[in-house]
Amino acid sequence: MLKRRTALAGSALWLWQGASASPEVPALLRAGGCVVVIRHALAPGTFDPPGFRLDDCSTQRNLNDVGREQARRMGAWFDRRGLRPARVRSSPWCRCLDTARLAFGDAEVWPALGSPVGRTEATTAEARQALRQAVHELTRSKAPFEVWITHMFVQQALAGEGTGVGDGLLVQAPAPSQVQIRARWTADG
Repeated sequence: MLKRRTALAGSALWLWQGASASPEVPALLRAGGCVVVIRHALAPGTFDPPGFRLDDCSTQRNLNDVGREQARRMGAWFDRRGLRPARVRSSPWCRCLDTARLAFGDAEVWPALGSPVGRTEATTAEARQALRQAVHELTRSKAPFEVWITHMFVQQALAGEGTGVGDGLLVQAPAPSQVQIRARWTADG
């Protein structure tokens, strides 16, 4: 089993591969009080084309066959371990919604998880505050874990770093201003 532990911002950072997950990571999820913030599966290219619309997937950058299979593997990783998120939230972008639906069956659209690119920057600070507060409330209450499907920019704004496509960060927040990465996650083992 490949496992490595390093220090990050005063908390343990567990790096794991889906097929060889250390027992500590599923235990963190079962304990609750955390969120797995996953970057959408593979949607080739960069940024959306000019004039894209959120209500029309044909105008956006979308998952390809590899991305759709990657999303299915995400859900399979959780299923094999009997881990069921209490809530799955998604950015309104089609590539995020498709990732969530293929992995978990359905998702609640949450505009705060939307990419700030292509939108007014005025909403970024407001969205970031809403995300941090939600993580804090989950951490404080030790509520069952949630999965959020979003974009690298949102991961970076929330936790200070992003991931590759289809990868995630397991985060907690003892205070709204203290989002901590407890683990990195990938469905590819």
